[in-house]
Amino acid sequence: MARTKMGVVGCGGRMGRMLVAEIVATEGCTVAGGSEAPGSGYVNQDIGELAGIGRIGIPIGETVEKLMRDSDVVLEFTSPAATAEHAALAASLGTAMVVGTTGLSAEQGDRVRQAAREIPIVWAPNMSLGVNIMLSVVEEIAKRLGPDFDVEIMEMHHRGKVDAPSGTALALGRAAAAGRSVVFEEVEQRGRDGITGPRRTGDIGFAALRGGDATGDHHLIFAGAGERLEIVHRATTRAIYAKGAVRAARWVVGRSPGVYGLKEVLDL
Repeated sequence: MARTKMGVVGCGGRMGRMLVAEIVATEGCTVAGGSEAPGSGYVNQDIGELAGIGRIGIPIGETVEKLMRDSDVVLEFTSPAATAEHAALAASLGTAMVVGTTGLSAEQGDRVRQAAREIPIVWAPNMSLGVNIMLSVVEEIAKRLGPDFDVEIMEMHHRGKVDAPSGTALALGRAAAAGRSVVFEEVEQRGRDGITGPRRTGDIGFAALRGGDATGDHHLIFAGAGERLEIVHRATTRAIYAKGAVRAARWVVGRSPGVYGLKEVLDL
């Protein structure tokens, strides 16, 4: 049986290295290659050595187009601008994608969705199994509890994270909004400062904490009169995201064009 050839865009980053290691460790998968920006210092290094798994004889390249041509599917955990560009390129080449990049603007997100008219793309703000089960549970709870319970979402990540709230926190907010059958953008409350007045009924509030080396904590609160229901997910290693992403990459090859989430991959 042929192995699924997987390419890693941005293979020199923390997630990129973990993805390479996970692909090598996963039966039925093979590393097609990896790419890094010219001048990064990683180009032409052995991708296995950079990932900490030993030499595998594959040098890191600087051309994303070549990587996509050599791959059945590419995995992308880079910057929002790069992701939007690469999605369009993948669409032109017919290469499937797994996108874990967060912080995309509305316009950048539209470009990914446009690319998905030509290729299958798994696009998820969080690749962990636990988080994706949490998303399904939150939607169901929000539906059953209704607007009498206030929804607040708190997340904490390491000091180097550049976007806030996290993509996962926003996904949790959208899940709660979907359960209530309301438009998320009309009820999201991303920040409070000063004399804000009383809480508006139906809002979904967010708080973003940054510090240390926290991998990712997400804490969702349904606060009612006399009781609170709290759901917490804590990630202690980024390896869980690599496992989920490689699983998604195996699943997406050969699918019809469209945007998929981990919900479809895991059949939740």
